[in-house]
Amino acid sequence: MIGQKGIPTLFGGIERHVEGISLNLAQKKDPAGLLYQVFVYARPYYTPKKIKQYKKVNVVHLPSLKTKHLDAISHVFLASWHAIFKIKPDIIHYHGIGPGLCVWIPKLFSPKTKVIFTFHCRDYFHKKWGGFARLSLKIGEMISCYLADEVIPVSLEIQKYIEEKYNRQTNFIPHGVNQEKFTPAEIIKKWGLEKDDYIIAVSRLIKHKGIHYLIKAFQNIKTKKKLVIVGPCFYTEKYEQKLKQIAKNDSRILFLGTQQGKALKELFSNAYFFVNPSEQEGLPFTVLEAASFNQALLISNIPIHQKMFGDLPFFFENKNIKDLKEKIEFLLKNPQLVCERARKLRDYARQNYNWDEVVERTILIYI
Repeated sequence: MIGQKGIPTLFGGIERHVEGISLNLAQKKDPAGLLYQVFVYARPYYTPKKIKQYKKVNVVHLPSLKTKHLDAISHVFLASWHAIFKIKPDIIHYHGIGPGLCVWIPKLFSPKTKVIFTFHCRDYFHKKWGGFARLSLKIGEMISCYLADEVIPVSLEIQKYIEEKYNRQTNFIPHGVNQEKFTPAEIIKKWGLEKDDYIIAVSRLIKHKGIHYLIKAFQNIKTKKKLVIVGPCFYTEKYEQKLKQIAKNDSRILFLGTQQGKALKELFSNAYFFVNPSEQEGLPFTVLEAASFNQALLISNIPIHQKMFGDLPFFFENKNIKDLKEKIEFLLKNPQLVCERARKLRDYARQNYNWDEVVERTILIYI
């Protein structure tokens, strides 16, 4: 697996996807009856070097140039060469159009290695990137879609795009989610949080994720409930500072940074409902996770959101602060409806985004 920052997951949708695929794949046997050997490349700032294996998955540590533009590509470049000359795998699986810039390496220097590419998102729409970076991402997309032996889009929307843009048939396989159990509030009490007394958003603090819309909408609502924002910035410190500046006079708004493990499970489990105000997504992992934790969803009406769960979520007009404010107020006044939708979303997520099925479908592509 190449393209992710590492495992276990601290933050990032691709990281969660790779962890889910890898852990489940490492539990399964190949046609010869042997357990699959899975190797995941990790960056030094993300995964501690002492972690050589994580739940039967081998973790390979390589350095990266930790800058906004060179972090991913430097790591992927080294990982590509390391894979073909050191590990010599049957399959190399790239994740993301940026890492896709290096798909040519195994295709040229290890032609017997099968190259799989998972198309997660059209990242060049993200506002954090400048002109050169966007061009590079588009080139990575083109190289991957033309050269990879198999292309896996994570959404039907991306699948349609690939077919129209590159005239290529693909195998759509979404993310999976775990069947999560309710975790009572214990750790989160240190932040003054209790069951159902806060609304939650889990997202990296990047402009296209739309957290500024959510903060501005929430500030105009009279409620004792809190707004909890979970997630780090990622080379977007100025945006994070801007968000905190906007929210500084509202004590109800909490920034909790990166959370994981039991704390994150508690945050998901005990929220009143989940909000994702993003302007653009591939297949947002946090939205799937929220549903698996029995959370109602209030999400922007972008195309991918509308296709994930049909008409079960609550939608607001993308980028429309006034509409978002009104929808939050509506949900605050209708707790029974919130509970009903949460149950339906949880059941839908378990039936349609099942990790075991996702991995079985991926194996069929591998072989």
